[in-house]
Amino acid sequence: MTAVRIVHVGDFKEKFYADAAAEYTKRLGAFCTLRDVTVREEKTDDKKASDTLIERALEAEGARIREAAGKSKCIALCVEGKQISSQELAALIEKMQYDGEIAFIIGSSRGLSADLKEQCAQRISMSAMTFPHELARVMLLEQLYRAFTILGGKKYHK
Repeated sequence: MTAVRIVHVGDFKEKFYADAAAEYTKRLGAFCTLRDVTVREEKTDDKKASDTLIERALEAEGARIREAAGKSKCIALCVEGKQISSQELAALIEKMQYDGEIAFIIGSSRGLSADLKEQCAQRISMSAMTFPHELARVMLLEQLYRAFTILGGKKYHK
C-alpha cells in the first residue's frame, strides 16, 4: 500500500475544515497509509515584521518540516509550482510510490522557504488563486482521494 505523509504548518482552527479532512482521511484508508504531521508555526507579527524576520521564520518552519518529512520524497505545494490536473497527480503518485513514502508539504500562511522548495522533488500549485492553508489541506486530501480512485479505476472521478 502506498505510504503518504502530509506535513503542514499549524492545525485547523475551524471545525468544518477538520470535519472535511477527517472524511477524506477515512476514505483514503482504503487506498494508502496516510500520516498527518503538524509542525509548529513560527510566531511573528507579520504586519510589523521585516522581510528578514519573516525569512528566518520560514527557515525555522522549514527545518521542522524537513525533520517531520524524514526520508520521504517531498512535493511542495506552492504558488510557484506547476499546475497539474487530477489525472497528472494520479500519474505522479503512481510513478513516485515505488520510491518510498511520498510527503506533501503545506506551509504556513507565509508559504515555504525558498531553500525548502528547492529541496523538494516536485513543486505543484493548486491554482493561481490564493487559498487559506487550512483549505489547501482539505483540497489536497480530496485530490489525493480522487487520484487514488483514478488509479483504482473507481467511478469517483468524472
